[in-house]
Amino acid sequence: MKDAILNRFLKYISIDTQSDENSETTPSTKKQFDLAKVLYDELVGLGLHNVTLDENCYIMATLLSNTDKKVPVIGFISHMDTSPDMPGNASTACIIENYQGEHVVLNDEGLTLSPKDFPEMLDYIGQSLIVTDGTTLLGADDKAGVAEIISAVEYLVQHPEIKHGEIKIGFTPDEEVGRGVDMFDVKKFGAEFAYTLDGGGVGELEYENFNACSAKVYIQGRNIHPGYAKNKMLNAIILASEFNALLPVNERPEYTQDYEGFYHVVKTEGTVEKAYLQYIIRDHDRIKFEQKKVFITQLTEYMNQRYGDKTFTLELKDQYYNMREMVEPVIHVVETAKEAMELLGIKPKVVPIRGGTDGARLSYMGLPCPNIFAGGHNFHGKFEYVPIESMVKASQVVLKIIELYTNRA
Repeated sequence: MKDAILNRFLKYISIDTQSDENSETTPSTKKQFDLAKVLYDELVGLGLHNVTLDENCYIMATLLSNTDKKVPVIGFISHMDTSPDMPGNASTACIIENYQGEHVVLNDEGLTLSPKDFPEMLDYIGQSLIVTDGTTLLGADDKAGVAEIISAVEYLVQHPEIKHGEIKIGFTPDEEVGRGVDMFDVKKFGAEFAYTLDGGGVGELEYENFNACSAKVYIQGRNIHPGYAKNKMLNAIILASEFNALLPVNERPEYTQDYEGFYHVVKTEGTVEKAYLQYIIRDHDRIKFEQKKVFITQLTEYMNQRYGDKTFTLELKDQYYNMREMVEPVIHVVETAKEAMELLGIKPKVVPIRGGTDGARLSYMGLPCPNIFAGGHNFHGKFEYVPIESMVKASQVVLKIIELYTNRA
């Protein structure tokens, strides 16, 4: 299984599937079809049934049951796109065999992946790390998940003596821009519940995530020749800085952890005449989440009172909600995943996601969907890496979950 996962992963990350938050199409980039077509052919080649790739770049497939037992229909889902934050073609990734805790020099410019900066690297001494060359992200988020799911399915196909119920496979576009399940047909998918493989290090298991929204702030300034600007100019750049400074400093991402929410400015643009701020707002607690939206709305009103009506315009858009409310009524999906890990000698780390997954929205669409580790670290940047052994363990967890539900039927 190790070689199968490795070969698949290296093939997948060589295909650029970077999504685009500014696009209004689904998928947001046509190049996501480049990987989708490869995956479609693989699933057909494995003999899966009802393999489909639709016009919006969603892949679904079914591994038919080989038992007379009434086993729940289980789904496994990962996303194909990579973050817009960095280039997505990791064709020059390399493998560090038998890692011994050293600094890893990624390229000739001396860019270094170091346990001094990322101490969790020391958890993988003796293992094989796949790293970038420092010019792209790696794509373990979430092509590791894709490779793990397909490799698990391949194992079941190659070992028909292993009994299992019906298994549903789904691969989605555009998760990284918050639109991963916009066009996902839960009824067509046909699972009773599912798992996303989109988490980090070994043992991560999550069924709580942030409530999330985006906030866009448009600032209209007044540009006057600087020599004659006294009492006349409104510099939109300065106004944007003032607005951002009025948000709570201790509620920035760099000062928060665990269940603590935040305001995070992710983009700024500006001239004296016009400026723009883009935020993401997050909190696990729904009440605190709503309070954050009220606060930024009141701040906008305050700034308009100070500088004139319509100087500031705010657009808020909810993105997803905490899946816990939807998962707790079927908590067996979490307990079974924990048991699967424990049987494999993996210590479950049940932690809240400080982000979101496709599973968060799917849970509110009628498909309870906790999240399992895929094995990678340092997502969305040039220091991303994944141990091969972690990917193997994730694939084994998939197989063990299937086994547990089959044996209980």
